[in-house]
Amino acid sequence: MSSDEGGGARAGLGAGGAGRGLWVEEPARRRRMPDSVRTSAVRAVLIVAVTLTQATITFFLTLSGSWLALPMGLGAIAGTIVATWGVLDVWITRQTWNQRYGVLSEPSSTARSRRREARRASRAAREARKAAAGRIPREEGPLAASGRYSTR
Repeated sequence: MSSDEGGGARAGLGAGGAGRGLWVEEPARRRRMPDSVRTSAVRAVLIVAVTLTQATITFFLTLSGSWLALPMGLGAIAGTIVATWGVLDVWITRQTWNQRYGVLSEPSSTARSRRREARRASRAAREARKAAAGRIPREEGPLAASGRYSTR
C-alpha cells in the first residue's frame, strides 16, 4: 500500500490528531525585551564572543611561542575593554528604558483621596475668584444657547 492510498504517515494520526495543528502557540514565560535593549544585548554578546575567541587564540599563541602572541594580547586587552563597555551599554539602555517607559504609576487610595480634595478646593477657589471678578459664567453667557458649554 503506497502513501497515496492512505497508508502513509497520516494513517497513524487517528481521529484525535486531525483537528490539532502542527504549531501550538504557548504563552511566553517572560515579556519580550524592548527593541533598544535587545539590540544592545545582541551587540554585547557578539563583542564578548569575539573577545573570548581572541583571548583563547592569544593563549595558544603564547604557549607555542609565536610572535603573534604580543599583538593578539594587546588586541585581547582592547577587546576586554570594549566588551565591558558593551555590557555596561546593555545595563544603561535597560535602566533608561525602564525610567522612560517602564513605570506604571498607580497612586494609593490615600494619595488619590488627598488629590481629589485638593482638586475640589482649587475648583472652589477658582469659582470664588470668578464670582468676585464679576465675570459672566460660561453657562450663562452668549454662547450658552449653542450647547457647547455644559455645566460640570
